[in-house]
Amino acid sequence: MTGGRALPRALVLLWLAVAPAAAQRRGRTPPPPPPPEAVPYDGRFTWARLRYGAADFSGFRRDQPWSHDYPRGERNFTQILRELTAVRVRTQESQVLALDDPRLSHYPVAYMAEAGYWRPSEAEVAGLRKYVAKGGFLVFDDFAGDAWTNFEAQMRRAFPSVRPILLTAAHPVFDSFFRIPSLAMTHPYYGLPSAFYGFFADNDPTGRLFAIANYNNDLSEFWEFADQGFFAVDETNTSYKFGINYIVYALSR
Repeated sequence: MTGGRALPRALVLLWLAVAPAAAQRRGRTPPPPPPPEAVPYDGRFTWARLRYGAADFSGFRRDQPWSHDYPRGERNFTQILRELTAVRVRTQESQVLALDDPRLSHYPVAYMAEAGYWRPSEAEVAGLRKYVAKGGFLVFDDFAGDAWTNFEAQMRRAFPSVRPILLTAAHPVFDSFFRIPSLAMTHPYYGLPSAFYGFFADNDPTGRLFAIANYNNDLSEFWEFADQGFFAVDETNTSYKFGINYIVYALSR
């Protein structure tokens, strides 16, 4: 979309505009629990975050890995998505669902944080297969280093014959709204070089892309703190461009 490529300055301004009048100090606090009732489905694009059990989680934070950056990450991101695209977006509420929840099929894109701790049940594995079969698109984010081993193992449970394929900037997902000429990014804390992997039907890189993994990256971390200036503007803008491209790509195919 040509209009999308001409907006880098507008994106900087919007990045500043999402800051609240009294920005919270940067700090890790436990996020609020997921809403007790489902967000009513009304046809607007709604951020769907995947919830999973992680009984073996022994991190220093009190929140569960699936909830990292919730809800500020998606709230900031959906505001930018609404301002820059024609997508009708719900910006204040997101949906939190397990993979075996039948309501997941209402949401074309699902997001998962910290896949290194993901241990799906057999019912959730079946739900993942069903979601993809119905046209769902998945974004895996916020994991690095050895976390890949568990992530790939769980994906193979659902899709035994499918293998991750390292993406290059030539793939259409990186030209669906913004033209992203380079995939050179590093993890916001660890400094590891990022890599973007796609999962394709029949392992055909020219065919249907149904999942993307932001390995050694944490796009939502940039979104979460976009209103506080903790990260450089260019890095934050780049993270938004990746996210917007994913959504536009998923909704237009």
